Amino acid sequence: MTTAHSLLVEDLTLGYKDRVVVSSLDLTLPPGRVTAIVGANACGKSTLLRSMSRLLQPKGGHVLLDGREVHRLPSKEVARTLGLLPQSPIAPEGITVGDLVGRGRHPHKRLLSRWSRADDAAVAEALEATRTAELADRPVDELSGGQRQRVWIAMALAQRTDLLLLDEPTTFLDVSHQVEVLDLLTDLNRSLGTTIVMVLHDLNLAARYADHLIALADGRLHAEGTPEEVLTPQTVEAVFGLRSSVITDPTSGRPLMLPIGRHHHAPVDA
Repeated sequence: MTTAHSLLVEDLTLGYKDRVVVSSLDLTLPPGRVTAIVGANACGKSTLLRSMSRLLQPKGGHVLLDGREVHRLPSKEVARTLGLLPQSPIAPEGITVGDLVGRGRHPHKRLLSRWSRADDAAVAEALEATRTAELADRPVDELSGGQRQRVWIAMALAQRTDLLLLDEPTTFLDVSHQVEVLDLLTDLNRSLGTTIVMVLHDLNLAARYADHLIALADGRLHAEGTPEEVLTPQTVEAVFGLRSSVITDPTSGRPLMLPIGRHHHAPVDA
């Protein structure tokens, strides 16, 4: 099992130049659980993830990793504890899949230390888990969008961190691979206790796979809690401006959101 590290956000304000994107946010990410961050486009989800992984300096407030300000910690120390899959990552030109996934091992290497059997094992397991082992010798820039996304997830897994932040990990994937990736992350959480924090656009997948939901609206916290507490018609309308019905998913027992468009009618008891 992994170590249960704490990740807290205190009075956090984020932005770019004069534009504020996230305002006065307070959050506690439950250790050892799966958290999904949801909200409309441009509400601050990716910006929040960037700051939690120390890629973006706050305008105000703090991100605390085990009680210490993450932006003041050495990069390698953070990278051994916290892994990040950013949105639309860019691979070096000509790099192969195996070499890219191997870069996930860099935070664990000391100066002049050699590649080890443990590194080989971590890379092999990550490739196998994401079903990309057969792609190991291929250049990343020759892959389809879905294949490339699975390779980036493999690199994050090879890093073997106790905290994993993923920005839209199901981007470019068809529905079967979306479920496969989310099942994989759930396996990682349940078998190793890895804390997973991910941004997802699909509310129903978020409700099905997350233990804890965070709903952002206009850069502020609108709701957080269990999927049953957060995914309600009231929250969907407030956060997305969308009318909906919410029923119990017959497969997972979690809430299932049914959008109501202009050409549809809500049930009488909705």
